[in-house]
Amino acid sequence: MNLVKVHGIRTYSFHGCLEEETKIGGNYIVNIDVFCNFKKAAENDDLSMTVDYLDIKNIVISEMKNNQKLIESVAYNIIEKVKSTFSIVQKCKVEIQKINPPINGDVGYVSVVVEE
Repeated sequence: MNLVKVHGIRTYSFHGCLEEETKIGGNYIVNIDVFCNFKKAAENDDLSMTVDYLDIKNIVISEMKNNQKLIESVAYNIIEKVKSTFSIVQKCKVEIQKINPPINGDVGYVSVVVEE
């Protein structure tokens, strides 16, 4: 199995359980690992036989625009969209980091990681 990584996708989104989060929004960083077999693509030097990291980034950006209470929900939605878009995908791993979350204390970020 091979791996395509698209890390450090920055978005400004409106996820959260607090009303302020859905109005003010916040910064997020998304990292996604896409597991697939791209050997044929490499042998043929053919992008159409693998996953395009630009398409992966666009899926993440699009799904991050769909406001949810839980970033856990967003992570699962990203995985579902990637798998339904690319038939060669065997597994995905998504990490969503919520930068400076609105919790008491000095916390750089919280994150969830979903692998499926």
